[in-house]
Amino acid sequence: MRIIFFGTSQFAVPSLERLAKRHEIALCVTQPDRPQGRGLQPEPSPVKRAAERLDLTLAQPPQLLPEQFASLKPELGIVIAYGRLISRDLLAVPAHGMLGVHPSLLPKYRGAAPVAWALLNGERTTGVTIFRLSERLDDGDILRQQTVPVEPGEDAEQLTGRLAQLGAEELASGVDAIASGQASFTPQDDAEATLAPKLTKAQGRIDWSQSAETIERLVRGTTPWPGAVTEWEGTPVKILKAAADLRSTTASPGCVLGKAADGLLVAAGKGTLRITELQPAGKRRMSVKEFLASRVLKARSRFGSRHA
Repeated sequence: MRIIFFGTSQFAVPSLERLAKRHEIALCVTQPDRPQGRGLQPEPSPVKRAAERLDLTLAQPPQLLPEQFASLKPELGIVIAYGRLISRDLLAVPAHGMLGVHPSLLPKYRGAAPVAWALLNGERTTGVTIFRLSERLDDGDILRQQTVPVEPGEDAEQLTGRLAQLGAEELASGVDAIASGQASFTPQDDAEATLAPKLTKAQGRIDWSQSAETIERLVRGTTPWPGAVTEWEGTPVKILKAAADLRSTTASPGCVLGKAADGLLVAAGKGTLRITELQPAGKRRMSVKEFLASRVLKARSRFGSRHA
């Protein structure tokens, strides 16, 4: 099929690579280069890098105008993690409309952060949905859907990577079904819909009065962004890997109970949390052993504010 592909983030790359092997990508559209890093130098998106590697025709328009794409006579449009709304006029350009890949089991977790919210809410399963785009957010008819278990200890970055590969497989099958005239779409049930809005930095702050299980979910759901943040002796620290331990303690939340194998045991509102990797502000990520190499673990050492 003759396809126009819209995408920006790494999540879209496996789908672009898969489609480029089997179909004609008439045009790959991605966001303009954005300033990144401490030097704020313009950096290409992951999709731009992939398109250049695959020798695809690339566009980075500041605006999406339907007339720019109509002359290409696309049969299908694909929109994955593009970062910009597609207008009604543009949705109507491809002969078979446009498909999206969403890392959730729609209609659950419509929105910008479905993987993060699935982990924050303790979901045991999730999946990907291939659906027809409409004007409303993530509410189009479903073409294909695949469920997978959430692996123990899996964080948002790891789960997103796994779902990107699964999404690419399901999308390829869906496009083949459309090409062969075998595609069948099912409407979503709006009554079952839940939302997954973009996270804020404030939502990454650890409240040690919560249960160890809730804090573990926060760590997993906010990795890599915005990160689960607390303090150590007044300095911000991101907790990158942690696991809930249900043993009880009478220590106040945030107090360090001691070392345990490769981690630190910290009291929570209910149970304890075993921290194994963290990242002090302005430093690289490190193991607990590396973290303690230049710090003294005192009897009253604790994470979080002493006035919390």
